[in-house]
Amino acid sequence: MKIGDKIAVVDEDLSGIITSVKGNIVFFKDEFGFTHQYPKEKLVPKISDFYENIKVVKKAEPQKNISKKHQRNPLVLDLHFPNLVKNPNDYDSFERLFIQKEKLLEALEFCRKHYLKRLEIVHGIGDGVLQKLVWDILENQTNLDFYNKEILHHQSGAVMVEFH
Repeated sequence: MKIGDKIAVVDEDLSGIITSVKGNIVFFKDEFGFTHQYPKEKLVPKISDFYENIKVVKKAEPQKNISKKHQRNPLVLDLHFPNLVKNPNDYDSFERLFIQKEKLLEALEFCRKHYLKRLEIVHGIGDGVLQKLVWDILENQTNLDFYNKEILHHQSGAVMVEFH
């Protein structure tokens, strides 16, 4: 290192031009005119054309492998009661809600067990009792996000669940 060389300080955002060298200590001025002193081992030469003659080899970016399982359409659970049992008229309203709740919990457990990423739950529009039940159950679950599938949230008949 000699007077007039451009240098930079290791591990700091500081550079300048050497003004004097006394033993192991190098004195330099930064771009604002302030004088600094550092030991030689804390300084590196700042060569502007250092990387100009080095060939840069551009490699193709590796393709990220995405599992086919994660590209599948979501599993659809339709909670309309005639789709769940053979004789829907044989059940009263409490039994219907209980069966729908059990089917929902079974579907959530199935998705977690088989590492599925998405589940679409169709609950219909109706009075909102089943929709409220679905939202209450989903709010108490961990490691999942859920949102209304339709754009108009107040008219949505389905909820999309995404598992983490």
